[in-house]
Amino acid sequence: MVEREPSAERFMDLAVPEYAYMFGFLQADGHLARGTGRKGRLSVEISARDIELLRSFKELTPYYSSVTERTRSTNFSDIHTSAIWTLCSLDARTKIYELGLPYGRKSRSIAPPDIGFSRRDYLRGLIDADGSVGYTSKGVPFVALTSASSAIAFCLRDYARDVTGTERILNRNTRDGVYNVFYTMEVAQRLAADLYYPDCLALGRKRAAAESLATWERPPGMRSAHTRRRWTEDEDRILLSLSSSTAAAEVLGRTNQSCGLRLWRLRTGQVPTPTDR
Repeated sequence: MVEREPSAERFMDLAVPEYAYMFGFLQADGHLARGTGRKGRLSVEISARDIELLRSFKELTPYYSSVTERTRSTNFSDIHTSAIWTLCSLDARTKIYELGLPYGRKSRSIAPPDIGFSRRDYLRGLIDADGSVGYTSKGVPFVALTSASSAIAFCLRDYARDVTGTERILNRNTRDGVYNVFYTMEVAQRLAADLYYPDCLALGRKRAAAESLATWERPPGMRSAHTRRRWTEDEDRILLSLSSSTAAAEVLGRTNQSCGLRLWRLRTGQVPTPTDR
């Protein structure tokens, strides 16, 4: 937990869960703007219903910052009230910039920090800002994140695989070139329970949605969730010897897609090659 009175030395220490979450949220929903000389500002604008989160950001920040509200007309509503957190300190902005929040437009260039950080808290911040948690129109639990950044999408994919054992093959969608990382049913339940643990810093409404997923039960008659079939060394040897995902799929009784992905991972060293016998 962060200190009761946060210090400048520990500000944005990403090993601290609250700062890891805060940085993830800022990367997705914050805006860092330059000014003349030492001027500039970091700002986040969200719906006024979520103002408590911005007040938490203010409490976590040992530099002067402000939380204000404004009401205006938008394309979606005649009257919309938003809350804005603003931080102007050059020292604070420099630290956040060096961690990986660029000035100006950032959607494709952002990436997870290249220093140690709390992954689940960081990812929860990204999901709170740019993702969704809840139920589909058919009443099925889901956790989703939309991102234009390959590094961000793969970070969530890898973390979800570690937590749930579920693999995902990610591609940008053809309509707008972004990644839609999407998990449903029991996988979403497990992932939400891990990300939104008790007393974590989060948007209140998304924490409540994540907690509600735990009550879902698979309806009678719904096909059971697929259990991932692990690769054996013998299968890897066959795959490498055939050097064809199509041929291997027929021999091994696996899908062409599964064989193609495994072959690529073996060739690129992402998984160890089988030992000789």
